[in-house]
Amino acid sequence: MSTGGSLEVRVTGRVIYVPFEDGSKAFLRYKIEDGKIYLIETYTPPQHRGKGVARRMVEKAIEIARERRLEVVPLCSYAVYYFLKNREARKLLAEPYRSMSDEDLKRYYEERLAAERAKNAG
Repeated sequence: MSTGGSLEVRVTGRVIYVPFEDGSKAFLRYKIEDGKIYLIETYTPPQHRGKGVARRMVEKAIEIARERRLEVVPLCSYAVYYFLKNREARKLLAEPYRSMSDEDLKRYYEERLAAERAKNAG
């Protein structure tokens, strides 16, 4: 039972997820390959958005990256957004992301967002 709004972040070989009491789940799909952790897709059910759930899942992925000495490749828009907002975490990014300026990272975020919206619309 969760107390005080604490979230239980769970990890499998491909997914970091948070189960909610209403039976829904938030998830971050990832893969580890060639010394890198790829953050592929983040989803939070609409009723649980805006509560820091995606942030907690990305932070769990960063924890895994640190423990295993992996570089992070942000593919989903939320992961890119996280690194835009948390500059100190960027040292964990793989190239070319680590060297991107704020402007480049913002442009990449917009591209990922547009691609995801197009995919979800189709």
